[in-house]
Amino acid sequence: MGGMTIRVLLADDQVTVRAAYRMILDSQPDMEVVAEAGDGRTAVAEALRLRPDVCLLDIRMPGTDGLEATRLLAGPDAEHPLKVVIATTFDLDEYVHGALRHGACGFVLKDCSPVLLIEAVRAAAAGDSLISPSVASRLLRDLASRPPARPRRRGPDTPPPQEPLTPRERDVVAMVARGLTNDEVAAALHVTLSTVKTHLGNVQRKLGARNRVEVAARAWQHGLT
Repeated sequence: MGGMTIRVLLADDQVTVRAAYRMILDSQPDMEVVAEAGDGRTAVAEALRLRPDVCLLDIRMPGTDGLEATRLLAGPDAEHPLKVVIATTFDLDEYVHGALRHGACGFVLKDCSPVLLIEAVRAAAAGDSLISPSVASRLLRDLASRPPARPRRRGPDTPPPQEPLTPRERDVVAMVARGLTNDEVAAALHVTLSTVKTHLGNVQRKLGARNRVEVAARAWQHGLT
């Protein structure tokens, strides 16, 4: 973020949860909670008014729920999409798939560590994605269990790679598919963080993926893992 402060909007119907999130995020030198909302409708209105760097949304909220709020703020029809991270008690598959389909770039559980929550917000602000490891592994198992898409079903959103991945890029893809963060990939491969980001950027370009979640999905779809 180049030293800039990450502006965060919190939306959860429980005041105590919002207070806990605010305490965790405001304690970071590079983060500031700029708004809170107790329901999805207010969250959407405040997000469109303030345009925070990251919106941290619960799923189950009165009125407009977190999935619909995500669609309005980050979905394919959003004129100027915002970065949304879902934080929820419920890791139901329908929620995970729905959130990612609607444009969320992060999915964490409320019982995750403060470190993971902070990492998810930072990742979203940087244009990256982070999903709780337990959720990521199940999501990717689900993708792996599906039969490969038949050629006639391939659309412009899921083209095969235009260029082959290098062996090191395949290593990065495999680790991303297991839910590792960029820092963890760098440590495992004994390379710098910037090197991992370069590899991931090349992978995203070759696979036509917007973020690390789509990198993992494309990898499973095209047998690259």
